[in-house]
Amino acid sequence: MPRKVRDYKDEYEKYQGKPSQIKKRSSRNKARRIMEKAGKVKKGDGKDVAHKNGNPKDNRKSNLSVQSKSKNRSYARTKTARKKSRSS
Repeated sequence: MPRKVRDYKDEYEKYQGKPSQIKKRSSRNKARRIMEKAGKVKKGDGKDVAHKNGNPKDNRKSNLSVQSKSKNRSYARTKTARKKSRSS
């Protein structure tokens, strides 16, 4: 069975290139730079900078933490595919 080829240009036009997504990506990159400056992460360490409250635009130091990529990029979902709250 042949693998489906991703159309990156189409993805960028439809989603990644939207102003709201550009702002979120920029803020996530800024969070990474903040943590690099603080000495918490370094390039190639395999770690992600996580936003505790899930808001990528909230770069307060108290809202940032370092996690493994696997922990940061997967979390429990509800039946409607929303992120489960911590109390659930």
